[in-house]
Amino acid sequence: MQPLTITLPSDREICVTRSFRAPADLVFDCWTIPALIRRWLGPAEWVFITCEFDARVGGKWRFVTRGPDGMEMGSSGEVLEITRPDWIKTNEIYDMDWTGGTTIVTNRLTEENGVTTSVVTVLYATKEARDGARATPMAEGMEMGFKRLEELLAERLTA
Repeated sequence: MQPLTITLPSDREICVTRSFRAPADLVFDCWTIPALIRRWLGPAEWVFITCEFDARVGGKWRFVTRGPDGMEMGSSGEVLEITRPDWIKTNEIYDMDWTGGTTIVTNRLTEENGVTTSVVTVLYATKEARDGARATPMAEGMEMGFKRLEELLAERLTA
């Protein structure tokens, strides 16, 4: 599959689009089941210390990862809307609030001919927060994780 694409639909949003050769149900599971999330989310050299995701409206989630240098990064939030297998909407805040407050993250999954496209839109509190996030190696880190997700999906499809 092609690497992710990034667009800026508004002054406060980043939209990340990536397709996967797998059914939407399986892609949805990989976004919502902690045992699967642990296997792909983020760069491979970062390990999960905490990976919790309660996939229901009002459910809480929490991720804490540790990098190879020992630095830990934590984030948490709440599931605002969820419709299997095509829609997840959460809020998110990082422990070290580098995003300028709570963000709203939506993930729309659409499947066509065995290919599921994930469109993740992050709404930041301000344009400055969005621009700050865009200036980080966010896209590279996400693509590393998405390549691992492709491998996980292929493994699950042949199991």
